[in-house]
Parts: sequence; structure tokens; C-alpha cells
Amino acid sequence: MKYTSLHTHTLFCDGTDDVETMCRAAWEKGLAAVGFSAHGPIRRKTGLHTNWHLPEERLEEYAAEVRAARKRWEGKIAVYLGLEMDYIKGRIGPADQDIQELGLDFIIASVHYIDPPGKGGLFSVDGSMRELERGVREGFAGDGEAMMECYWNAVGDMIAAGGFDILGHADLIKKNNPDRRWFNPEGETYRRKSRETVRAAGKAALVVEVNTGGLNRRKTPDTYPSVPLLRLFRENGVPAVITADAHRAQDLDGFYQTARQTLLAAGYTTHALFDGRKDKRPQWTFADL
Repeated sequence: MKYTSLHTHTLFCDGTDDVETMCRAAWEKGLAAVGFSAHGPIRRKTGLHTNWHLPEERLEEYAAEVRAARKRWEGKIAVYLGLEMDYIKGRIGPADQDIQELGLDFIIASVHYIDPPGKGGLFSVDGSMRELERGVREGFAGDGEAMMECYWNAVGDMIAAGGFDILGHADLIKKNNPDRRWFNPEGETYRRKSRETVRAAGKAALVVEVNTGGLNRRKTPDTYPSVPLLRLFRENGVPAVITADAHRAQDLDGFYQTARQTLLAAGYTTHALFDGRKDKRPQWTFADL
């Protein structure tokens, strides 16, 4: 079975290994390609100070190091330069001109932050439960359903804005929802909002990732997205690419067999493999599952 690993984080953001270590591990694991997708710079546009985004002042260094690795590993494994870009409406997104001018091979777009209508300010749905609790309490007066709907609205706005190739961990909102604490993933609102998102992704000709990062880090019992949502993606003609969201070299192909079985359960028969860009368009081939 031929696999790639496009969603990869290194010491440039919140990963634990450097670019060269990741390339060597990907080659040793027999992967056809490794793509680097540092969390895109966010501080200057949003004012957020985090320890998990690539600092603006290191962006050129990051790009140069990945491009140098591509030359070193030519003939052994394909190496691609990308970013995982956050979308926060009115503040930052993958379609921003400065991002589009970087000459990246691919862009993964993700919603990590929610901008509530209340006084709480931005908070991450991918952080700690304590952060999410504060965000729901201060930004949504304790209404978890409203928070969930805000998340899906942001994903829909991100798709409409465009400028990216891969839809990142589409149902990340489920991560901090143990025992349906905040919302019911089988409820009418969740199903309606997720269906709207999937239909938009199909019309935008995007590729959705089947992300095993939650499994690799023991945060979720299944992939992002899980089977029911992936069935909707398949029904709307959205191809799927298997990614590890690897923050460590050892996780570059972590739980890939689980991802394969998840895709099969959702009715997919092939998975997408990235072949770089041509005429500014992403090139994909498809391998049988």
C-alpha cells in the first residue's frame, strides 16, 4: 500500500523533531512523500501569542530548510513545502495575499479558534478542557450548542474564502466533548451544520484529510473525521487523503491502518496521493484501499 504523510509539524512550531529527522523517518517507513505543514504565523495579524505557531521571523528559514531537504532527498522521497493555516474571519486565513505569494506546494486549512459574540475573546477548541470551558462560559453564556454552531460556521466561511487545498481535521470540535458534555453530535443542529460544510467542500473541489493525530496523541478514539461524516464527504464527491498530523517522527504513519479501515467503512475505495503542483494547481493521483 502506497502512503504519504503531508500533515507534519517540526521544531519550527510544536513538533519534537527537525526537518531532516522527519525526512529520514518517512523514508525508512517507506512513505512515498512527506509534506511539512507548520502552523502558519498568526501573531502579527491576530495579536495572539502562542508556543505552537511558526513565528513570523522564522518563516523564511522554515521554507529554506524544507526546500534544502527536498534537494537532499531527491530520488528517495518527495518532500513538499506547506503550511497549516488558521482561519479566523476578518483576521487571518489561507487566502490572504501574503500566504498565496509564498509559493507553497500545498496548504491545509483548519479552524482551531472560535471568535464568540460574547466578551470572552478568541479561544481554541484544540487546547485544554479548561480553556474550552472558559470560552463557552464567557463567550456563549454556557451554551455549548451555540459554540458548536459557531465552529461549523467558521469552517463554512473558511471554505467560502478558499485559498487552500486540504480541509484539516474537519470535526475537531468533537475533541473536548466527552459524554456529549457540550453538544450532541447526533443532534439536528450538528447534523445540519456538518452537512452544509460537506456540501460546500464538494462544490469547492477540496480534498478532506483523514487525520490520525487524535489517535497518535491519545486524544480521541477515532480519526478526524469519523465514519458518519466521512460518508457524507464521499456522497458529495470529496476525495480523502490519509494524514498523521505527526508531531514526532515515530508517528508519521501512526494508525494508518485504522484510517484505511475508516475509509472503507465510509464507502471509499481509493485514497488520494499528492503529486505536487502544476500550473498553480494541486496534482492528485488515487490508490486503491
